[in-house]
Amino acid sequence: MNKYQDILLQRDSTIKKALHVIDKGAMRIAIVLDNDEKVVGTLSDGDIRRGLLDGLTLESSIENLYFKEPTLANINDSKELIIQKAVRKQIYQIPIVDDEGKLVKIEEISKLLKTNAKNNRVILMAGGLGTRLRPLTEDIPKPLLKVGNKPILETIIENFAKYGFVNITISVNYKADMIKKYFGDGSDLGVNIDYIEETKRLGTAGALSLIQERPQEPFFVMNADLLTNVNFEHLLDFHLMEHSVATMCVREYDYQVPYGVIQTDGSRITSIEEKPVHKFFVNAGIYTLSPQVFEYIPKNEFYDMPTLFEDIIKDELKSISFPIHEYWLDIGRMSDFEQAQNEYGEIF
Repeated sequence: MNKYQDILLQRDSTIKKALHVIDKGAMRIAIVLDNDEKVVGTLSDGDIRRGLLDGLTLESSIENLYFKEPTLANINDSKELIIQKAVRKQIYQIPIVDDEGKLVKIEEISKLLKTNAKNNRVILMAGGLGTRLRPLTEDIPKPLLKVGNKPILETIIENFAKYGFVNITISVNYKADMIKKYFGDGSDLGVNIDYIEETKRLGTAGALSLIQERPQEPFFVMNADLLTNVNFEHLLDFHLMEHSVATMCVREYDYQVPYGVIQTDGSRITSIEEKPVHKFFVNAGIYTLSPQVFEYIPKNEFYDMPTLFEDIIKDELKSISFPIHEYWLDIGRMSDFEQAQNEYGEIF
């Protein structure tokens, strides 16, 4: 199932088995699953001791012992939110589950409070012209437009850094010198920044062909005009757990048809649905990719990210989606920029 399999129990497991699991695990806790492998509870050594004091035996079931309202965090929860949940409940570990309630990992709060630098590279696409934000972008590249009190790109870099992702590559083109001058080598932000420069339009995936030293571990690619609270560490964990070659963050998008929709059978009307709402998943512009994707990327030619995913799917390699439920905003139009200004103080 996953690397936490040694601390998993079923609801009908015996106390004897539970003691063995807890004693074997380093976290002094067991996770209880139902028949669909969803997390339904937690069990500690203290819970077992109380059961034995109440007259239960080693062969008794844990059904009436485990805590049935465990504090859980979603894989999309930010580090800050996870810490807040743990502090509020005074717990030292918190299970992280996916949207189906299945265990992804267990966060130890002491480790969350310490940020260790990770090797995984972050590649930020900052070369766009920002034409839809003119006249704001006539004299400054879009990634340097300030939202709140700092450039959009600075907020993105800081968000990655707080999860320990400090090796940053920025792909630049339009007004590249301004971006290089502002961020330099990244030392002022506690990160390591280098640059690749597009001399012609290559697309989100095609720009990766310019990287001199290709990543040897899974890496992130993200558009530099996004504001989001996605938990990048959990995104990477999900990518690794699923053995994915390419993982795309997706966002639910609602579209309401402004008319009544008519269903017919020949000329006969069978139903009328007034202004129905259709839900879609759309590309959120954030990706985690494994190094083997470089086998697909042509040298110095236009190649966009959807095409990369299509080619991977065609070759029957694993590509997956990672739904984002936390804050996400694509600053592509003036209305988006104004929305970001209004929301920034509440979110970041």
